[in-house]
Order: sequence, then C-alpha cells, then structure tokens
Amino acid sequence: MKVSIVYALAKRQTWLDVEVPEGATLREAIERSGILAQCPEIDLDQQKVGVFGKVSALETRLEDGDRVEIYRPLIADPKTIKTRAKS
Repeated sequence: MKVSIVYALAKRQTWLDVEVPEGATLREAIERSGILAQCPEIDLDQQKVGVFGKVSALETRLEDGDRVEIYRPLIADPKTIKTRAKS
C-alpha cells in the first residue's frame, strides 16, 4: 500500500511517497521512507507524529493513502506566548 510521509520546517518541506506492507505502523513507514537520513534532526522519541492532523502513536497501523506527519518541535510554550500577548 502507498502512504505519504510529510515533514515541514519553516523554510523546507519534505513529502515522500512510500510503499509499505499491509498493516505497517507509522514507525515502519517513517523508517522505510528514508526521511530520518535526509532530516537527521528528527527525533522520534521527542517529536510527535500523526495521521491527517491527528496525533497518533508510532505503533498505529496505517491504511492505504494515509498521510503520516512528523511534527516539528515547539520552540515556545503556546500558553506562555498567549499570556504575553495579552499583557
């Protein structure tokens, strides 16, 4: 089955299509895509991942056509920024 792996930074976006076996997990698809070699800053132990905008565990089973997203780390706590904006 075919899935897409997406990773977007402020100045660079990576979109890879990858063939994975039926029942593959997010982790398996990410590893098979080669994106970890292309983007060595990705740390799956620290960064969240998801499918079509929904945060999911690395062990989540994928379906044909799924878009796996690797979310970049936050550089600031959104709650803190919101509080500062009100001040």
